Amino acid sequence: MEDRPDIVAVMVGVAVDGPYSYRVPPGMAVERGSIVSVPLGPRLTLGVVWGPPKDMVAHNRLRDIAHRYDVLPLSEELLKLVEWVARYTLAAPGQVLRAVLRSTEALDPPKPVVAYRRTGREPEKLTPARLRVLDALLDDMPWPKPALIGATGVSPSVIEGLERAGAVERLEMPPPPVVLPPDPESSVAQLSEAQAAALAQITRLDPHQFGVALLDGVTGGGKTEVFFEAVADTLRAGRQALILLPEIALTNTFIARFTRRFGTKPAEWHSDMTPVQRARVWRGVLDGTVRAVVGARSALFLPFRELGMLVLDEEHDGAYKQADGITYHARDMAVVRAHLSNARVILSSATPSVETRNNANSGRYSHVMLTSRFAEAALPDITAIDMRMEGPDKGQWIAPTLAREVFSALDRGEQALLFLNRRGYAPLTLCKSCGHQYQCPDCSAWMVEHRFRGVLMCHHCGHELRRPLECGKCGDPESLVAVGPGIERVAEEAAIRFPDARRVILSSDMGSNAQLRERFAEIERGEYDLIIGTQLVSKGHHFEKLSVVGVLDADLGLAHGDPRAAEKTFQILTQVAGRAGRASRSGKAFLQTYHPDHAVMRAMVSGDREAFYAHELMAREAGGLPPFGRLAALIVSANEHDIAMNYAKRLLSAAPMSEGVRLFGPADAPIAMIRGRHRVRLLAQSGKDFDLSGYVRFWLGSAEKITGNLRVQVDIDPMSFM
Repeated sequence: MEDRPDIVAVMVGVAVDGPYSYRVPPGMAVERGSIVSVPLGPRLTLGVVWGPPKDMVAHNRLRDIAHRYDVLPLSEELLKLVEWVARYTLAAPGQVLRAVLRSTEALDPPKPVVAYRRTGREPEKLTPARLRVLDALLDDMPWPKPALIGATGVSPSVIEGLERAGAVERLEMPPPPVVLPPDPESSVAQLSEAQAAALAQITRLDPHQFGVALLDGVTGGGKTEVFFEAVADTLRAGRQALILLPEIALTNTFIARFTRRFGTKPAEWHSDMTPVQRARVWRGVLDGTVRAVVGARSALFLPFRELGMLVLDEEHDGAYKQADGITYHARDMAVVRAHLSNARVILSSATPSVETRNNANSGRYSHVMLTSRFAEAALPDITAIDMRMEGPDKGQWIAPTLAREVFSALDRGEQALLFLNRRGYAPLTLCKSCGHQYQCPDCSAWMVEHRFRGVLMCHHCGHELRRPLECGKCGDPESLVAVGPGIERVAEEAAIRFPDARRVILSSDMGSNAQLRERFAEIERGEYDLIIGTQLVSKGHHFEKLSVVGVLDADLGLAHGDPRAAEKTFQILTQVAGRAGRASRSGKAFLQTYHPDHAVMRAMVSGDREAFYAHELMAREAGGLPPFGRLAALIVSANEHDIAMNYAKRLLSAAPMSEGVRLFGPADAPIAMIRGRHRVRLLAQSGKDFDLSGYVRFWLGSAEKITGNLRVQVDIDPMSFM
């Protein structure tokens, strides 16, 4: 087919499977990657020029491109990333592109800043307010209007009056940069011998070639300082850097550390930003004025043109998995983007994922180890408390041994942490008269009591009802009991046991991200003695006074039929235990467990994590599970159970025969209903070298088309089996 220079293929940012053909109007020049707006139905839609059209369409049947934005085109590697993600996850390419094209605000030229400067002419009337403005402008430099108002305390009308009097003149200035370029030579870290050796191993990777390093270091080992120096090495090479964090609540502390090292803040990218802030960062990344970004997983789709390094801090964290819309894992997509960009990747963790650890074992990734804590701090001493023998009295949740250790820490003026990875007061409310259990009307899940707020809440769909005073089924007014502990119930017990301790509760549903960041800052300043928290406290925090950690239900994550249960439990226990003894103090961690002989508990107590990884890798290989095999989950959902189940059965019968694939199901999902939709699961398992994405794509393409309210969600490489 001969290319027509006046006809191009445009990928639009909506859920479509491929680009559409459009005419390029006279006088407009476009290239692959140019960002345009095109008519799609009755409205204009953002899109990107993808190249020449694939099919010949009559010229007079095509519509014109409406507008080309005056910004640099998207890079070739970013376009290839969109295609790769769509192909791998089975998402529509236009849906993936929408993750890149955040808004038209980012594409419009930045608005100039209004500023004022003295003219030398004195106004006839000189009030104290006017005098303050003129004094501030004595340097004859233009002042932005907001800065001038802030410095002088006057109202805008005072400045406008001086302008009418001819004493000041209005100017338009280009807006300041989003952030200043980070200086790789500012405050270079004094690394320990072990850190310097780790950095040398990372920087042996060519800064202009693809390479992956696993930075595998104990909690408190100084991994952040090492990868900051690797980022500095990237900046010196003239390339951009992206650092991903799993939790927005971590950003304030991390940003402060980055600023101390590089002399200026990095650009940020997360959901707490305003649309204007996001637009300015997006444009700065594209034009290259933004050299370093710290952000959440969605920052992977920012339009870098000189990306030289990607860092994933806490690379094992489940928050890197996008579960809605495009179901991708940021760790895997970061490696793909780095490969397309000839960039380096650092995967940093004290508890690497089994997949990452296997890649390091096999030599695909460089394995960089930090085996001791920074500044000679000691690792915590970990003890398992056998709840069958040493459990608390009925109705209590803190074992006597742990309570004594908390008392001792408080008496020494140190901090203690009580950890339970369960939000709310109690996971179940039960009527002891008739046995009625409060369940969400839209999900197959119990309603969790949140006593502080006085509600029962579903943690899957958000449905709430006021905490009842009597049973909703039998009407007994004194029969409702809370079953099991949540973090609020532990706090209630702690208030009785440790009444003089300054206590704080930390959970993701208790306040905004800004409020949580302030709580963390208060803990670091020593304003609280006893911290009671969920997994939020396990991620990257450094509390110098914290010496005792108690995990109240170390078995909690092992109770589900999840192939990754042991790995996830080991990771969260290691991370939360690692909060203890981070400075000169020795630390202790106590794990309350009914299974002290489980492989996870033995590894935690003995400190032999190598034995755990060896055991887990052997079990995965025997079962053909990742990283030795591949999985794809298909969730069929509908408003009625029979419709979902019957379609899932027909879908299974339509599956192509293949020696490389095993199919399981259909079966009701463990959480069989969410938001009123019944959920049925199918699972496909294959060898690691099998193109499972291609198989599922062919399978769905040949299956009966979905109709009505049926939905099929595909999750390649699922991390959750709910």
